[in-house]
Amino acid sequence: MSRFGVFLFSLLCSVMAQAAPSLQASVDRDRLEAGETFELTLESQDVTQFGKPDLRALEGDFEVRATRQLNSLHTLDGETRASTRWIITLLPRRSGSLRIPELQLGQSHSQAIDLQVLQADASRPDSAKQVFVEATVDSQQVYVQAQVVLTLRIYHSVSLYDDSSLSPLQLENAKVEPLGESRTYEKEINGVRHGVIETRYVVYPQQSGSLEIPPLTFTATAADGASQAAGARAGRQVQVSSLPLRIAVRPIPAAWPADTPWLPARALSLEEHWNPDPASQPTQIGDSLTRSITLRAEGLSSTQLPPLPATEINGLRRYPDQPLLRNDINERGMTANREEREALVPTHSGELALPALEVTWWNTREDHLEHSSLPARTLSVQDNPALSAETPVGDNSSASTLLWPWQLATLVFALTTLLGFALWWRARSQPAVLRAAQNGPSPRTLLDDLKRACLANDPQATRQALDAWARQQPETLAEMAARFVPLSDALDGLNGALYSESGQYWQGEELWRAIGAIPPAEQVLLPTAENGSLPPLYPK
Repeated sequence: MSRFGVFLFSLLCSVMAQAAPSLQASVDRDRLEAGETFELTLESQDVTQFGKPDLRALEGDFEVRATRQLNSLHTLDGETRASTRWIITLLPRRSGSLRIPELQLGQSHSQAIDLQVLQADASRPDSAKQVFVEATVDSQQVYVQAQVVLTLRIYHSVSLYDDSSLSPLQLENAKVEPLGESRTYEKEINGVRHGVIETRYVVYPQQSGSLEIPPLTFTATAADGASQAAGARAGRQVQVSSLPLRIAVRPIPAAWPADTPWLPARALSLEEHWNPDPASQPTQIGDSLTRSITLRAEGLSSTQLPPLPATEINGLRRYPDQPLLRNDINERGMTANREEREALVPTHSGELALPALEVTWWNTREDHLEHSSLPARTLSVQDNPALSAETPVGDNSSASTLLWPWQLATLVFALTTLLGFALWWRARSQPAVLRAAQNGPSPRTLLDDLKRACLANDPQATRQALDAWARQQPETLAEMAARFVPLSDALDGLNGALYSESGQYWQGEELWRAIGAIPPAEQVLLPTAENGSLPPLYPK
């Protein structure tokens, strides 16, 4: 009993620990130089907690410079939630690998965070100035179209007014994109505290050779100490520039295969997701499977990622969506994401083999050719009882067994044909009578309903009206589509809108034009009217 009691007690403690509200911790950057400040953010959504987090665990490796608290309300899925954030400015006491330990607020604990504090560069030539600019790149040599991260830091030991400006970065034969918003922090240089304004860019050279980054000029008004004490807005104009930088751009290596899109990246991965997962539940003819493939490349922009190979398999219809492009920003630069989704609808039963998907790329970190791939997959498709399936070919004995019903049906058809011909011959001598009223809607009414649904671009209503109209035609819809290509193409577009998420963009005018242009199944000579012309197929 004592062991069982200990087990229950530990289980209860574990459940209570998991149910306790969490305290989320994050930093604005996890890599900095000694003497630089950074911001630690603690966030709690527990409205029952009062007070402030216990920061005593930080005193060993960090100096707490400032703390401010922000309370906010936000609505998610119709539910209003309150949150409290504490933004803490910290200064590392030493360089090296540091860890922000777990911090406590009531019963909640935050997660630990690791930092890398680099040794400060004491040889800056402009460190004695009150305002100076420093420009650095993460690599002095890159491949063409590969990513270079340019970091521009503006140091100032005096207060600056808010009229500062920075000259734009314009490069020939290179694409430039800002890397997030500018951020500010503090840094001690030779015992003097400096404010830092940091701006980052990603640069993609488009031509091999030498790429020169020109000096960038920062202009601001520095506050004068005497005037600032007197309350007057006065100061001196300050204009400083960074040093020019030169980057060596390497061409595409000779080992790269021809006719393949050039992809220089630090890392590249492929991910695949299915909804529903065909491995967890059986797939039948007519089921819609959504396949999502995500291509993620570190060190590239999403516009540089090529389209993925299409899934073209016999017995599998494909309805692709528009690709989703996204760029993620981190400390190392930009990571590109390309997600392609498609609806796959099996049309035949059996084993359908999906080939492996492979992307070729150049690893700029290790400088060699690599291939990332998704393995081949086999879909097991079963017959759908709700759909009409083709009758399998049996042996001769089964064919002989099923022969007599067809013979009987042929005999009955011949007798009814003779009977109908006799009644028609007799009716020729009878006076004309009015046609009895139809029980259901007339073909003209059904055609009008189909026209309204097509021109309204409503795929669901069009499908219903099309089935109702086709039931009153001498041919099935499949037979008409088999002998009239425009109708077959228009039906494929309608099915694609029904099975995929792009139904709202479907246009029904093409289907309506195809319906109106269907040629007759066979040319039959009919009695001419008084004017010698034939009545139209669909009178208006």
